[in-house]
Amino acid sequence: MGPKKKAPPNSASAAGPSSSEKPSARKPTEAPKASNAPKKARARASRVEDEGPREDDGFAALLEPFYGGKSLTDPIKTAEDKWNLLPAFLKVKGLVKQHIDSFNYFVEHEMMDIVMANKRVTSDVDSDFFLEYTNVHVGTPERLDYSDRKPLHEITPNECRLRDMTYAAPILVDFRYRKGKQISLRSNVPIARMPIMLRSSKCRLSGKNDRQMAHMNECALDPGGYFIVNGTEKVILVQEQLSKNRVIVEADVKKGIVSASVTSSTHERKSKGYVIMKKEKIYLQHNILTEPVPIVIVLKAMGIPSDNEILLLVAGIEDKYQDEFAVNFEEATKLGIFSQYQALDYIGTKVKMGVRNRAPGAPPQRRNTLADALEALSNIIITHVPVHGMDFRPKALYICFMVRRVLMAMGDPKLVDDRDYVGNKRLELAGQLLALLFEDLFKKFNTDLKMNIDKVLKKPNRTAAFDAYNHMLSHGNGITAGMNRAISTGNWSVKRFKMERAGVTHVLSRLSFISALGMMTRISSQFEKTRKVSGPRALQPSQFGMLCPSDTPEGEACGLVKNLALMTHITTNDEEEPIRQHVFFLGTEDITKCSGREIYEPGAYVVYINGTPLALSREPKKFLNAFRNLRRTGRVSEFVSIYINHHTNSVHIAADEGRICRPLIVVEKRKSKVTKRYLESLRKGIMDFDDFLYRGLIEYVDVNEENDSNIALYENEIDATTTHLEIEPFTILGAVAGLIPYPHHNQSPRNTYQCAMGKQAIGTIAYNQFSRIDTLLYLMVYPQQPMVKTRTIELIHYDKLPAGQNATVAVMSFSGYDIEDALVLNKASCDRGFGRCQVFRKYATQLRRYPNGVSDGIGGIEYDEKDPTRPITKHTILGSDGIARVGEKVSAGDTYIAKRVPLNTTSTGIGSDFGTDAYKPAPMTYKLPDYSYIDKVMVSQIENENMVVKVQTRQTRRPELGDKFSSRHGQKGVVGIIVNQEDMPFADSGVTPDIIMNPHGFPSRMTVGKMLECLSGKAGVLNGTLEYGTAFGGSNVDVMGQILIDKGFSYSGKDFVTSGITGESLPAYIFFGPIYYQKLKHMVQDKMHSRARGPRAILTRQPTEGRSRDGGLRLGEMERDCLIAYGASQLLLERLMLSSDAHQVDICEVCGLMGYQGYCQTCKTTKGVTTMTMPYAAKLLVQELLSMNVSVRLKLEDEFPHEGRKR
Repeated sequence: MGPKKKAPPNSASAAGPSSSEKPSARKPTEAPKASNAPKKARARASRVEDEGPREDDGFAALLEPFYGGKSLTDPIKTAEDKWNLLPAFLKVKGLVKQHIDSFNYFVEHEMMDIVMANKRVTSDVDSDFFLEYTNVHVGTPERLDYSDRKPLHEITPNECRLRDMTYAAPILVDFRYRKGKQISLRSNVPIARMPIMLRSSKCRLSGKNDRQMAHMNECALDPGGYFIVNGTEKVILVQEQLSKNRVIVEADVKKGIVSASVTSSTHERKSKGYVIMKKEKIYLQHNILTEPVPIVIVLKAMGIPSDNEILLLVAGIEDKYQDEFAVNFEEATKLGIFSQYQALDYIGTKVKMGVRNRAPGAPPQRRNTLADALEALSNIIITHVPVHGMDFRPKALYICFMVRRVLMAMGDPKLVDDRDYVGNKRLELAGQLLALLFEDLFKKFNTDLKMNIDKVLKKPNRTAAFDAYNHMLSHGNGITAGMNRAISTGNWSVKRFKMERAGVTHVLSRLSFISALGMMTRISSQFEKTRKVSGPRALQPSQFGMLCPSDTPEGEACGLVKNLALMTHITTNDEEEPIRQHVFFLGTEDITKCSGREIYEPGAYVVYINGTPLALSREPKKFLNAFRNLRRTGRVSEFVSIYINHHTNSVHIAADEGRICRPLIVVEKRKSKVTKRYLESLRKGIMDFDDFLYRGLIEYVDVNEENDSNIALYENEIDATTTHLEIEPFTILGAVAGLIPYPHHNQSPRNTYQCAMGKQAIGTIAYNQFSRIDTLLYLMVYPQQPMVKTRTIELIHYDKLPAGQNATVAVMSFSGYDIEDALVLNKASCDRGFGRCQVFRKYATQLRRYPNGVSDGIGGIEYDEKDPTRPITKHTILGSDGIARVGEKVSAGDTYIAKRVPLNTTSTGIGSDFGTDAYKPAPMTYKLPDYSYIDKVMVSQIENENMVVKVQTRQTRRPELGDKFSSRHGQKGVVGIIVNQEDMPFADSGVTPDIIMNPHGFPSRMTVGKMLECLSGKAGVLNGTLEYGTAFGGSNVDVMGQILIDKGFSYSGKDFVTSGITGESLPAYIFFGPIYYQKLKHMVQDKMHSRARGPRAILTRQPTEGRSRDGGLRLGEMERDCLIAYGASQLLLERLMLSSDAHQVDICEVCGLMGYQGYCQTCKTTKGVTTMTMPYAAKLLVQELLSMNVSVRLKLEDEFPHEGRKR
């Protein structure tokens, strides 16, 4: 290898910010060793590591794996290899697992709860009759054969995609019911079919290995987590909502109103209650009340008659709050309300009518204000705090705490809550949304069943004993259709909760593997996109580690559509009851037994569970640590979070669904609990991620608990106050942003642009891409994995399904065709297959059956009149069955399916109603201007017994002028010119670049990451290794520079380059090396459009609009203004009338109205009627105004008055 040279002194400047990273493991106080970089280079070049024992300080230990020259299988030396926890985590949680976990929870738990809550169906006619569900479960996906109801067949997702079917499984129930005199039991009765999420516990793919997946024509790397409805892949996007059952304090400064609101959500109802302070008085406000009710009256109605007790429960013993609240007692005194009875009577008069559940058709009852008030207070206002046996104490306490929050916010504006804080948000997943829908449909199913049973039981003269089982089978269609409709349209409507949501589901984007993955982690907000508000769009500090800071769209959805970070998990529901018991075991007091004085005494903290006050703790810190120990030892679910809020003196325990959390390493006594012993076990497969959880080495922390923690990014930052350590800093980015090499060296918007463009890159979509027939499929002919990878690329398997190619790039100016980001391409590279892609398109048709028994057919090839053996030109590609042969070239106007439809679809064929049995041709013709080849033909049958014919066409495209390319740093550009290889500049080594990029793309954009990628890629190519550009780490630039020097190149990545045209050497060194380029889906062949003559719109007779309709190019208002300013009047006339919609009309010179055929209807004469040309749209406007009783009279003047011709 020759003598090792020292790194040049100015290599640090080439390295940029990256050189500040600590390349070796040393204590922060130690001085860096001078020979460090060459030593590292030697370690890299020779792949030998014998540096002796090193101190484990953490920071370098964390970065070491990225440039220490090690592979995944090397022996573990220190805890630096804790990044191995990432693949272990992604096996059990993360990315798409949240969708699957949520769906599994719904199928295995929530569905049972819903059925058990509505398990009994009774009859109003026969009081003895009952039907009671005892069990429910979901079967495995099966295919229904309609024709003969054969036993059901197994079905795979791929078959559903190809045959436009729904991947669904039956919902089976067991029930007992009265049949005549005896009670019968039935089991496994199908009541509906439900779409099944791919890779969930009920899916045929769950638990299958790669070989079995391949056997089923499925891709082993496909993320799953979506549904297949009518052959289309549908994703239920994660929905962002404000958290339920939590008090949120808001202030309206202009109106001077402070309010504490809570959205109460139970299985029965959803409602929102407010405690508001208006004009220094506090009221309770709710939809059920006609006007806000003074708070003292509400508390008296809830059984706290003493004013002193109310004052203590709200304000405690603090004078400032007592003084602020005292005003409210006046209201009650003014109204003369002192007892609970009077208060209830007053509230009853304010309750809106129709609260009491009256049976339909029953006579209106006399208004009972007391009962109305009790009903409203116990079951409608703040419903999530239950009232058992008329004990209003818990609810009264809840309202007191809300009032207290309002009083505190009045005194300290900092205590007003932030709606955009991630801890106040909950994410709704597929399982929760489906549970809402299923509950609604199941209730409707039971109501319909009851009505039908009543209808039958009413008939007295029944011969056979009534069997409800037969009715069950015939009514399940409502649930099936309801679920299919919701998932396929994306419209979720649950009437009980007045919930109307559109756009919940989206078609899974299969543009590239990464676009499908990115879609699975997307979070859509319910905020209106049109409102230009910066608050909800801003990047919140609380999003750190939970949501990706880079991956958000540009434009109006910016900041509203977000993506999950790499290591996040979304929680499902945990049972509250066991947690309550644990809270009391840990030495807390029941809050309902405490007085106001005790609650607010110094050092007393209220313990809340899911937002509801439960207990009082005198030693909150001790309680907190004890509870965390219970969680770390596995006594409590790992997803339950606990944190202290010192402002409000409260401890909050959260066990509800939809919280975002992420795993962190536990730190105790300044030491990380994950040591190399455990990591060794992980590598050998003795331990998995769950073992780390159960041993308390790692724990899940949600946003609120994160606020209560002190987290070190690197191990050398741990101090006495540290509670947790990050597993890896790069996990703050999501799956899509994780593809960018060295993103921490780029200007932030560039990373955001790449997140959008990475999803549009053409590459591979799945291992089964050639057995799919998708509407539109772009595939790269020769994709490559990037030379500079990141850890994320390995974790999400982007290197197995890549979308791009490594291009050798020279950064220099070449001709004038590379300005404004245009690229110069090497023709020889294009000939060798650089940037070559294939476009597959699907064309499908159904052969319908009609009610009278006839159906559409295929066939009827037309032959040439002169030569009966030869088909006519447009039928030459058809086979004998009337469908195009595979491999045939198809051009515009060719028929690829010779379909024909029957003329008679209505006649019954009974008696003389025979009709005709003739067919008329309805061929499917190819309409695109560019030719294609027939790639596949599929004939099959879909669920409703109709035949379906699908034809897939294939186009192979090589890069041409105007095609869009982009590197992984948001540097996009179109091809400006394709140059012959002999005219391209070449380096000393004889290498000619594939792409020449203009250097002006760098200064203003500050994408230093692209330069580092070029440098690392070049070192990797020379060294025969793949380098890493992981965020906040990656291959060290000094080391890369040293490798280049060792291989005889310049450390800065610049080469001596000779011009290919003149043969002279260029006067500057050129930055030269491999950069990963993506070809994007925007190709000039799909956009190019022009027209001379063509179709017109029927109504206005103007040229149609758009490329697909062969439309014209519009000369708009602004262009018209330019022409007027130029004074080009004849051009205006030609563009706006003659070439558009010139029309001749007869106009009467006398009255100025239109006539026809030289006759004026208004004047009843033919005199003075002249013909003139005007735009048809103008004539249409005149006539439309006539219909509104507005007459437009046209005043005619001579065209050339100066010639003196008579009118």
